[in-house]
Amino acid sequence: MKKITLIAGARPNFMKIAPVIHAIQNFNGHQKEEHHISFRLVHTGQHYDKVMSQTFFDELNIPQPDVNLGCGGGSQAEQTAAILTAFERDLKENPTDLVIVVGDVTSTMACTLVAKKMNTPVAHIEAGIRSFDMTMPEEINRIVTDSLADYFFTTTTLAGDNLRKNGVPDDRIFFVGNVMIDTLMANRQRFCQPPVWNDLNLKEKGYVVLTLHRPANVDEASHLKALMSAITDNVNGLPVVFPIHPRTARIFKDAGVEASNLHIIEPLGYLEFNYLVERSLCVITDSGGITEETTVMHVPCLTLRDNTERPETCTVGTNSLIGTNPANLPPALERLFDGRWQKGDVPELWDGKTSERIVEIIDKL
Repeated sequence: MKKITLIAGARPNFMKIAPVIHAIQNFNGHQKEEHHISFRLVHTGQHYDKVMSQTFFDELNIPQPDVNLGCGGGSQAEQTAAILTAFERDLKENPTDLVIVVGDVTSTMACTLVAKKMNTPVAHIEAGIRSFDMTMPEEINRIVTDSLADYFFTTTTLAGDNLRKNGVPDDRIFFVGNVMIDTLMANRQRFCQPPVWNDLNLKEKGYVVLTLHRPANVDEASHLKALMSAITDNVNGLPVVFPIHPRTARIFKDAGVEASNLHIIEPLGYLEFNYLVERSLCVITDSGGITEETTVMHVPCLTLRDNTERPETCTVGTNSLIGTNPANLPPALERLFDGRWQKGDVPELWDGKTSERIVEIIDKL
């Protein structure tokens, strides 16, 4: 029996780890016990807010973690150090054949470091994606993780090319598709209407969804205020629904943003949030994962970043990089309202079967 340890730490991780767990369970249901893959789920506690973590375990039918390392809060360095210390202790007590990390959060990098120093192989799901922006903590996490991992599961052929340029051999790279889309497709019929739908009398294609959390957009109150004005003043009076990230909420209070069509709400669970996204006129965001989901749902997406590690959402999908300059928003929104936005398609292998392919490969490793 193979033993693996799955790492989840932050909200995006849960959406990526859920279909892998379900694929393992399905695989074991069709195998003799000696061929089963047993898994241990480690939650680092990087996101410790209930809506940011526990809700996702409930909604996505993920089993409760075998351990929560409780490493939430603190600076990047403090959180990294806490995860290093806690996961080292956990891995010593619970040795495994393979550690699987997903995405690009602090937990991904820190647990990779621990595993490799303890001579445990590491597989990275969503390997090889690059923004080439070293001011992003996530980019540093990706580079460190991919420099140490043993097996690389990629979302696109471009991600594989990035890895090969860094010397990763072909037999360690597996183009499998996108686990985030597995979760989306498995749960799309379960999306549920949040209370805000009736509270604001929202209508399909009659509102905008906004998410912001990156330092370049939210850390400076004057810049955040300028962005918000550019959005609320150029959506033809449509409601702008803003589920606010806890980090952004602290800064938002100082920005003095006021607009009659701006509606600040608490963070939503996965099923409620995507209900809003699927029915919106467009999404304005600085998230990477949301650009993938909007691409598959064919919802126009305006990304307030100067670069992206997911270029396929722009070249194939419905996403457009707007940049962080508020002046770029009015012409982009004009293009949307004039009906000139790209229709978009779905990238190769984003078909809801990525996790099945991953588990089949793990079985053969």
